[in-house]
Amino acid sequence: MTTGLIRYYGSNDLHFITCSCYQRKPLLGSAQRRDLFLRILEETRKTHRFVVCAYVVMPEHFHLLVTEPQIGDPSKVMQVVKQRFAQSVLYAEGTKTTPLRNPSHPRHIWQTRFYDYNVWTEKKRIEKVRYIHRNPVERGLVSSPEEWQWSSFRCYKFGEAGAVRVNDTDLMKMRVTSFGNESTLAHPSQSARGVGHPRL
Repeated sequence: MTTGLIRYYGSNDLHFITCSCYQRKPLLGSAQRRDLFLRILEETRKTHRFVVCAYVVMPEHFHLLVTEPQIGDPSKVMQVVKQRFAQSVLYAEGTKTTPLRNPSHPRHIWQTRFYDYNVWTEKKRIEKVRYIHRNPVERGLVSSPEEWQWSSFRCYKFGEAGAVRVNDTDLMKMRVTSFGNESTLAHPSQSARGVGHPRL
C-alpha cells in the first residue's frame, strides 16, 4: 500500500485528475476503447452525481476536471471508473472469472493510484481546462483541439453534446485563452446553478 499520499476532500474544490495506463502503454489507443471509457465515465457521473467540467482521453492516460460527487468521493469515482473499464476490456471475450488468454493482451490496464490536484481559484480552473483541451495538440495527435473527439473542447466551443455531459454551470462567462488568442467560448450549460449541484 502506498504511504504518504494525502487527498483533500470536502472543501467543494474542483479536482484535476490524471490517470495513466499500466506502464504508460497506449491501452486507450483505439477509438473503440476511448468510446467505452467515456460511456463508463458518463454512467458513473450519473450514479455518483458529480459535474464534469472538462475531460480528455488520450491513448495512454486521461485528464478530468470534476467536482466532488454527491455520492462517495473522487477516489471512489476513480475506483469505479477504472475497475469497470478494466473488467470490460480484460473479460471482453472471456467470462467474468476468466480473462482473455491472448499473450499479447495486457494483464493490467491502469497504473495504481491517480494524480489529484485541488483547483480552488478561477485562474487555476481556466489553466486546467486549457491544458486538458490542448493535450492532443501538444502530443501531436491533431493540429487543432476540435479535431480530437474524445475531449470536451467541442462542447465548450460549439455547444455540441458529447459522450459525457459537460455541465460546468457556473462558468458560463468564463474566458478561455486558446493558443494565445483569448476568446469567449459558448458554455454548454444554460443554467446558472452552482457547480456543486449537477443537473442530471
